[in-house]
Amino acid sequence: MGSLKPKELARLKRKKRIRKKITGTSQRPRLCVFRSVKHVYAMVIDDSKGKTLASASTLSKEIRDDLKSGGNIAAAKKVGELIAKNSLEKNVREVVFDRNGYLYHGRVKALAIVARENGLKF
Repeated sequence: MGSLKPKELARLKRKKRIRKKITGTSQRPRLCVFRSVKHVYAMVIDDSKGKTLASASTLSKEIRDDLKSGGNIAAAKKVGELIAKNSLEKNVREVVFDRNGYLYHGRVKALAIVARENGLKF
């Protein structure tokens, strides 16, 4: 893991530890969240088939123009709404939440709460 900063290295170690326990199945796919400084991304993944079932991000056409910034809590809430809508369209109601090594706080927490409010169960 070469020239990574200590914070990023710690996140990747947490991610590895979490992924040992969490896998997405056909019945309960994995809702994976990634956040960068400028954007927030979410994907619903069936790990048994290696397929992405639904995705949403602050770069998605539906919400891109409504956002002032892609890297804040308001943007994460919009992504949470969109991922819930996209998942329900694909008949995915239950998911396993993968915070991807990030703390359950701020943007990650906001996305999870809004996704739950819009019909996803986890």
